[in-house]
Amino acid sequence: MTADATWPEPRSVYVHVPFCARRCGYCNFTLVAGRDDLVEPYLQAIERELQSLAAGAAPREIDTLFFGGGTPTQLSSYALRRLVGSLHRQFALAPSYEFSVEVNPADFDAEKADLLAELGVTRISLGAQSFEATKLRTLERDHSPDEVRRAFALARERFPSVSLDLIFAAPGETLAGWQTDLDAALELSPDHVSTYGLTFERGTTFWGRLDRGDLAAAPEELERDMYARAIDRLTAAGFEHYEVSNFARAGHRCRHNEIYWTGGSYHSFGPGAARYVDGERSTNHRSTTTYLKRLLAGESAVEFRERLEPEDRARELLVFGLRRLEGVGRDDFLRSTGFDLERLVGRELQRHLSQGWLIDDGKMVRLTRAGLFVSDALWPDYLRV
Repeated sequence: MTADATWPEPRSVYVHVPFCARRCGYCNFTLVAGRDDLVEPYLQAIERELQSLAAGAAPREIDTLFFGGGTPTQLSSYALRRLVGSLHRQFALAPSYEFSVEVNPADFDAEKADLLAELGVTRISLGAQSFEATKLRTLERDHSPDEVRRAFALARERFPSVSLDLIFAAPGETLAGWQTDLDAALELSPDHVSTYGLTFERGTTFWGRLDRGDLAAAPEELERDMYARAIDRLTAAGFEHYEVSNFARAGHRCRHNEIYWTGGSYHSFGPGAARYVDGERSTNHRSTTTYLKRLLAGESAVEFRERLEPEDRARELLVFGLRRLEGVGRDDFLRSTGFDLERLVGRELQRHLSQGWLIDDGKMVRLTRAGLFVSDALWPDYLRV
């Protein structure tokens, strides 16, 4: 987007629900565990944050709505209904909308599934992570393999699209064990699969255990082999590998996430929520209690604001675009950012092309298979960090 362009009204909304029954050892997301006493203040705070939009205006039409967390299904049926009602007062879902909700297998029952269907949810993202009991215990998940299958069956009966999240490279995991997870996932016939290599984030209990030697990270070569196995197994089963970590059957890409990857605008609400509106990125305070205190005191919850310079925004869009397997179109990039790829990052592109990490047909630049395995190491070359 060029600097003098008129910014379109966002047509996507993200809502962060920070509640979980427990915090898994690898998780560094914004959440509170075992704090049901904060649900009512949270609902009040969300309502106030939504009121910060133009008062009295007709509901804005949106194409995608996404409830993430945390664990949105940790909320009671009453709280979920109230939360959705608050959103509907400000936003109207377009006729062909996508409404996604992240679901934890342990707290997803028939009553909750029926409610979400009644509320208009069209897409369930099920945090399975694994179908192997020992691995789930290692990851400190609170569900069993049978609960994953039960939750998936509930979702399959009620929703047009069901996605599974899987983690690989857990401590002690073997390539054969990961293959078993992939096979178990495919037996359920999901519409979408997201696969993530386990990362050890500073501040998590896993980070401390790694530092003490209580946990061992998977060797890089094994993690690479697991990722390759996921690509081969899922694409052979008919899934499109459309983003570095994401695979979809035809018509089941996550439209909401594609807004992020294509540099679109979006609203966002809740603790730690990040939005991109009118060319400005802003992020709410990560502390749930601070977020609540600020909003309930009539103050802004925003902790950080940033408006990127046109060149920095172009570099960011390049990285987002290259994460998508379709890659970046040279003409489209110039038209949307005002920057020519060669002038912006020509030296870096040539180096990565010569290494076999990118391919360039003159119109599109995209990752090769070899580039997929090292993509995270490439992005700093394109960003001014």
